Amino acid sequence: MAYRHLPLIGLHDKAVITAEAAEAAGAQGQFFEMHDLLYERQADWTGLSGEDEIIIPKMVEYAAELGLDTERFQQELDDHIYRDNILADYEAYGQFGRLATPTYAVNNVFVSANEVSTVIDLILLQDRMYTEAPSQVIDPEKDYTATIRTERGDIVIELYADKAPVTVNSLVFLAQDGWYDDVTFHRVMPGFVAQSGDPTGGGGGYPGYRCSDEIYPTLKFDGPGVVGMASSGPGTDTVGSQFFITYDAAPELDGNYTIIGKVIEGMDVAESLTPREPSQGAGLPPGDVIQTIIIEEK
Repeated sequence: MAYRHLPLIGLHDKAVITAEAAEAAGAQGQFFEMHDLLYERQADWTGLSGEDEIIIPKMVEYAAELGLDTERFQQELDDHIYRDNILADYEAYGQFGRLATPTYAVNNVFVSANEVSTVIDLILLQDRMYTEAPSQVIDPEKDYTATIRTERGDIVIELYADKAPVTVNSLVFLAQDGWYDDVTFHRVMPGFVAQSGDPTGGGGGYPGYRCSDEIYPTLKFDGPGVVGMASSGPGTDTVGSQFFITYDAAPELDGNYTIIGKVIEGMDVAESLTPREPSQGAGLPPGDVIQTIIIEEK
């Protein structure tokens, strides 16, 4: 994790000088101590003039409280030796959109405050993630079924290895490696779909790689039991592990999401899954657990 200054220039006239004060304190090993003190004493300095001769002595007072070398601290503020780097960070991140408080950027991707929990989930998931897509473990010319063993019963899916070989290979590899064990159906929307494949249970988890879309022209979401792969929307790659089962025809999905199979047994089990929508926040019932997924080659 890296800390970057994103001073709200134009809104806070002392945003830059206080960022400089934090850096000058950081040069003496007390970055966050100064950072926290500035927030704590905000009412004391926000009304001061932004002129160096007024605001810098106040920063030096705080440096003295922290036991810093105040002569060195003041000289670095007088010379503004950190200003260019702070402004460069501001300009670099400004290209991603308007900055606000708080602003979160993960790998140069901005996320909203309500998505931070998803980011934390992904960080915690890292030990389970893969560094690259799996090698081929299926023969596209053979037939495969996936039996989703749940606490409510089994759901058996005929996999379309010949029509979506890369994506089916991903599911088979992950199933055999135990990725789906103890994962829940985190999103179940009666009349639409039941979705699983995310160990975080929030909808943002994936195995560390993505699969390109494999849209087969004759396959349609034309009824219940069609199994597709989740993505961030039309034209984006699938998330590699998350699949969904339709409860009804969903023609709006045609051509936009990869279809990997069809439920051939246990549709009643799929329809009995507990309804839930992660975006609704806290208080949801727990999702039904996948005990394991068993792959059979025929």
